[in-house]
Amino acid sequence: MMWDWSFTLEILPTLASAAIITVEATLIGFVIAALLGLVLALVRIAVPWTAWPISVLVELVRSTPLLIQIFFLYFVFPKFGVVLDAFTAGVIAIGLHYAAYCSEVYRAGFDNIPRGQWEASIALNLPQWATFRDIIIPQVIPPIVPALGNYLVALFKETPLLSAIAVLELMQTAKIIGSDTFRYTEPMTLVGLFFLVMSLVSAAIIRALERLLNRRIPR
Repeated sequence: MMWDWSFTLEILPTLASAAIITVEATLIGFVIAALLGLVLALVRIAVPWTAWPISVLVELVRSTPLLIQIFFLYFVFPKFGVVLDAFTAGVIAIGLHYAAYCSEVYRAGFDNIPRGQWEASIALNLPQWATFRDIIIPQVIPPIVPALGNYLVALFKETPLLSAIAVLELMQTAKIIGSDTFRYTEPMTLVGLFFLVMSLVSAAIIRALERLLNRRIPR
């Protein structure tokens, strides 16, 4: 049989449990990426002498494969006394990797703020943190939501790399089912459909969020 529906129903609960791990890795990794990316962009602007070191760090992270970074955290860090379980190492690696990309998105958003607004804040003697919090960041976020959303979807589709360090996420679970039963059609198809549906749902949520934020921007 090309497709066995009884087998499909049998493996669904196992794949559903693994899908939860995939979603958890995606959400935690993206929170790390979004927050750390913002911190890197803010530090580059607020502390000028850090711009060059942070730029080098960002390029280093973006120019090396994510899989190598996952292996580095999981296999190399223990040599220095830092032992992480597979899930934690994988999520941190994904978060750090995409933080480099998110920082460039934030930087582009800050660069688009008219210079006059920075100068007006200085003229009003506003503290730097208040300028960022109340004036600059609320204007930066809405236009960059689509770019951040694209990285969210890309990060989600990178989670199968966690199977390289034996994290039982969706792809690894499907591979185990296939190797145990010698049937790969059903588990791999279900995994592909899951990623497709979740990517489409994420894209729709991102578009809705973009419209909501744009409506709140005064014209």
